[in-house]
Amino acid sequence: MHKNILSRSLATAFLFGLTARMNAQELVVRIDDMGCSHSANVASIDTYRNGIAGSVEVMPVCAWFPEAVRMLKENPGLDVGVHLTLTSEWENVKWRPLTHCPSLVDKDGNFYPMMNAHKAYPGQSVKENLSGLKLAEVEQEFRAQIELALRHIPQVTHLTGHMGATGFTPEVNELVKRLAAEYGLSSIDRAGSAEDYSFQYVGYDGPHGTLEEKKASFIGTLKKMEKGRRYLFLDHPAYDDAEMSTVFHVGYENVAADRQGVTDLLKSEEVKNVIRERGIKLIDINALTKQLPRQEATKKLAKAADKYIEAVVQAKQDLHSIMVVKDGKVVFEKWMGSGKENEPHVLNSVSKTFTSAAVGLAISEGKLSLTDKVISFFPDKLPAQVGEHLSALTIRHLLTMNTGHEKDPSKLRNTEKDWEKAFLHTEFPRQPGTIFCYNSLATYMLSAIVQKVTGQKLVDYLYPRLFRPLGINNVRWQESPTGVNAGGWGLFLKTEDLAKMGLLLLQGGQWHGKQVLPADWVKEMSSAQVPCVPAGRNSDALPQLMKNVKKSDWLQGYGYQMWRCRHNAFRADGAAGQYIIVIPEKNAVVATTANIGNMQAEIDLIWKYLLPAL
Repeated sequence: MHKNILSRSLATAFLFGLTARMNAQELVVRIDDMGCSHSANVASIDTYRNGIAGSVEVMPVCAWFPEAVRMLKENPGLDVGVHLTLTSEWENVKWRPLTHCPSLVDKDGNFYPMMNAHKAYPGQSVKENLSGLKLAEVEQEFRAQIELALRHIPQVTHLTGHMGATGFTPEVNELVKRLAAEYGLSSIDRAGSAEDYSFQYVGYDGPHGTLEEKKASFIGTLKKMEKGRRYLFLDHPAYDDAEMSTVFHVGYENVAADRQGVTDLLKSEEVKNVIRERGIKLIDINALTKQLPRQEATKKLAKAADKYIEAVVQAKQDLHSIMVVKDGKVVFEKWMGSGKENEPHVLNSVSKTFTSAAVGLAISEGKLSLTDKVISFFPDKLPAQVGEHLSALTIRHLLTMNTGHEKDPSKLRNTEKDWEKAFLHTEFPRQPGTIFCYNSLATYMLSAIVQKVTGQKLVDYLYPRLFRPLGINNVRWQESPTGVNAGGWGLFLKTEDLAKMGLLLLQGGQWHGKQVLPADWVKEMSSAQVPCVPAGRNSDALPQLMKNVKKSDWLQGYGYQMWRCRHNAFRADGAAGQYIIVIPEKNAVVATTANIGNMQAEIDLIWKYLLPAL
């Protein structure tokens, strides 16, 4: 009786959660003009940390941009857009282009104050000077602003326009679309963007001069939001302080008081309560434009998911999250225990698969080859006598955990400061390529090599090539004492990020028609390159362990930093239950985060309950 009640409760919870997710009103609260003043910078972070703001638009042309960069690096979870700028509207403070573009500036070399004609500023608007505007100068200036932001702010995901800068002519509109695609960014504020990303701009539903008017009008807007719709609200937080009191333009003189009201609105407990009561889901622009599509689960899968969760609970498995993608759409997702949808989770050795992706990209760019000798990258860190086995060690040996070690040397990272040197000074008792021994320090060496040949840390190298195209943001990767990303561990991502990576691999490295990872590399990294055994053993134990091959997912073969599974699947996995499981025969991906010691028991439940329903 108790079991049936539990089963019905879990089923109801699952169906309610899925329905709520698909029917929720989703809202982006966007804050503009970070970088234009110290006051705006501080208020932007304040309304993110203590309020409801989710995305911020930064202006690279402004004097306070360097401070904005520092603050955004300290707040990597804040989604960032490049606020493309061609106007400088305030009295008492002006900004200029980053490039030489005489058709875009006034006689003093500043941007024009207005986009549209304004009676207080005759002849000083962009649109009044269109006849002399050169599209090539707009492009070079936009590129400079984008590249400056990308160089300093990793979490940039999209483009927006200051005072309509991204869509004031059809030609500019198309230019912005082209630049967004080239840089792997979404583009908002241009013609057609609301339709492209299926959202609606909303503002205040009434007067909004005072704080009380702002709250009443914004709450009115919230109450009119419809289930299943997505909305974007934007405003400009700052403080009523000495700095902002000097800022104005004719027709908008009460800037400081008005923007203090915006700051207070976005932090208002009354507003937060309405959002909670109405079940409005706050998202950012990255999620708005690059979230995986959702689809209601089939009845078969819904029932299987219910039984799976029940089994997880009964087995006392500390599952934190699970996401199932079928035919490119999320059909099941759940967060439990300490798992949180919008907080990156430690991935442990799932990190290795991302390192392998970086190696494949570096090879495709001609910077590496599988046969490159490891010692060639570290001439200053080699032992006095380089043995035959160390001399033979290649990139491929690192990738396949066939370094020649009989025991994993990774504990050296706990005592040594120079991990590359420590690895190279270990004993290599076997010929590389003849013995499998799971070895996280070998993956670290791959990270160090990628950094050597690209001049970038792994995370920085992957941002434009992998993370940004997939809409993976808020990436953190631990580093060695010498400033190299750990490679084999230490990466933190969200569950949906894992699902995206799995889907990319399932699709042979393609993402929305673009080849993000080389198809041949995806095939190689996911194929059985060498026989394997569980971590903590070496392949000398393989004959004995193979007696259990039909029941073990650690004996199916190892690729390039990926494991083969039963059911013709392959996976990235990390200690304590982190998985990206790719199941080609079902056109499906299962991603999990957890704190589960018995990972075979964890994946067994996935095979038992979810696999047959996919």
